Amino acid sequence: MKKLLSLLLIFLIGFQAKSQKPTSLELDKMLENQWQQGLDLLQEIVSLPNDAMISAHIEPNIRWTESQFENRGWKSERLYTGGVPLLLVEKKQSNAEKTVLFYFHMDGQAVDQSKWNQSNPYQAVLKEQNADGNWDSIPVYRLENEFNPDWRFFARSSSDDKGPVAMFLTGWDAMRQAELNPNFNIKIIFDFEEEQGSPKLPEAVIEHQSKLEADLMLIMDGPRHISNEPTLTFGARGISEMTLTTYGPRVPQHSGHYGNYAPNPALILSQLLSSMKDENGKVTLPGFYDGIHLTESELEILRSVPDNEASIRQKLGIARTDQVGNSYQESIQYPSLNIRGMASGWVGAEARTIVPATAVAEIDMRLVPESDPVRLFELIEQHIKAQGFYLIDREPTAEERQTHPKILTLKKSISYQAFRTPLDSDAGDWLRKAIRRAFEKDPVQVRISGGSIPISPFVDALGIPAVTIPTVNADNNQHSPNENIRLGNYKDGIKTILSILTEPLD
Repeated sequence: MKKLLSLLLIFLIGFQAKSQKPTSLELDKMLENQWQQGLDLLQEIVSLPNDAMISAHIEPNIRWTESQFENRGWKSERLYTGGVPLLLVEKKQSNAEKTVLFYFHMDGQAVDQSKWNQSNPYQAVLKEQNADGNWDSIPVYRLENEFNPDWRFFARSSSDDKGPVAMFLTGWDAMRQAELNPNFNIKIIFDFEEEQGSPKLPEAVIEHQSKLEADLMLIMDGPRHISNEPTLTFGARGISEMTLTTYGPRVPQHSGHYGNYAPNPALILSQLLSSMKDENGKVTLPGFYDGIHLTESELEILRSVPDNEASIRQKLGIARTDQVGNSYQESIQYPSLNIRGMASGWVGAEARTIVPATAVAEIDMRLVPESDPVRLFELIEQHIKAQGFYLIDREPTAEERQTHPKILTLKKSISYQAFRTPLDSDAGDWLRKAIRRAFEKDPVQVRISGGSIPISPFVDALGIPAVTIPTVNADNNQHSPNENIRLGNYKDGIKTILSILTEPLD
């Protein structure tokens, strides 16, 4: 009887130990036991080309993701969208009452090989920074016995967003190796069109709503705060786009013969665009910023973010900032109107002395929860008409060219809306506990990020809060040549995942 009681006591002690939350040091030990495998996984995941614009790249990435999770005992299902499918993977836990839905994307930006400082952007190259600030390649085998948190792997999607996927898988493996389990169910949605604006996602979320049901959503995307401290971001701006085209002569004309006579569409378009903002960068359209009134408590949240305004200006190489807000954090609480590109005629070695036939400008609007893109579009259209333009959504006819002095073609689209979760929500409290346990400090808390991610369809359809857990280094060159991930951030990201997976969700 005594022997039986002793065995029962040992079992209960062991069970209690397994159900306790690992300390920061225990998380470090769990991580170290899986570190080498995590490095191998990172190199493997980026080796699959994933240009979002090349359909042949996407299917191998879907199959790789399915295989990785199915090999770990997860259930996977493709959610068809009428185009590229979403992938839902799921792991249920016995007696779990809550479900957490994670979001990742596996597609990447295009690669311009000529701008990369390595032969293959899809093959991770380990590099260290030299005294001149440049990055030198070093042998990967050094990682078998050495670790420098400032070393980096350079490869497309190493930070955006395959690095965080590798973090999750490595963290999961480390937790299971320690014979621990979360006390909540997990669903993960993988998007393979994020870099194209996730055009099929909003309708797919509604169609597959029952399969996606959860209690909260966590997004593993984007960089930490520039201080590189652990960060939680409670919202993201949405995005919509416009293409504006103005017209001059039917075909380009000799500027000697027809300059001063044929109206120049580039000048017409420039004058229109300049009329939309004042010299301080504020949109002049009446009502564009309506509905946004920052309270003192909200301003205090913005002031608590440890930004260094001088350092931000130095990093950007600018002497002044637009005056939409009084700080960087305040500026991104408002919708933006940004000219992302213009084209008319030719420049440089191809320059020609002509009056161009057309001028085109592409504009993006970053949205906040208070801004309705349909209303903002209406304000812009009203302004264009007030400037004397004949506004259409197609190419003008020959008759229209002869009839209307100023013609503008406007094409527009809404990719997705903004979302924002209160910092004092239950989701915020739970995540802060996990981060404090892992890093023994409070995270930087960002009210809303300037960038856009396609999360509002989930928030709206599922009625759940969403929080972004950024992990990668802010200077990772995402979307650009020589994208990279800092090894210190990769390790911290795995630890972040471990802390969340082992934080009880009540």
